[in-house]
Amino acid sequence: MPEYCYRMNCDDGEVVVTRVFRIGQAPKTIMVDGVLATRSIKDEHKFFPPTKGWPMTCFASGVNANQAGELRDHLLKAGVPTEVTADGDPVYRSAAHRKKALKARGMHDRKSFC
Repeated sequence: MPEYCYRMNCDDGEVVVTRVFRIGQAPKTIMVDGVLATRSIKDEHKFFPPTKGWPMTCFASGVNANQAGELRDHLLKAGVPTEVTADGDPVYRSAAHRKKALKARGMHDRKSFC
C-alpha cells in the first residue's frame, strides 16, 4: 500500500508525517496526536518522486547508500555513465539509457515499456 504525506504545525514548526492507506482512500486531513494534519502532495513528490518523465530516479534498481559509488563506477566501466543519488538510486536520462544500464547489471524489466 502507498504512503501519503501529511503536513502539520507543531511546537517545533511544520512537520511532515507519512501514513499508509489503500489507493484512493487517503483522506485530505488526519489527526496526529490531537493535531490536524493536511495531505501534502508536494511532499509526496519530494519524498517519492513520480515515475513518469525523464530523468527518472529508480528505487527498484537502486543499491544501498554505501554502494552508490560502486554502482556509478560499474556502470561507467560498462559504457553507460549514470548518475547515482546519495541514497544509491540510479537516475536514468531516457528509456534507452535505462534499458542499457539494466542490461549492464544483468537485469531486465519484464513489464517495461522499452
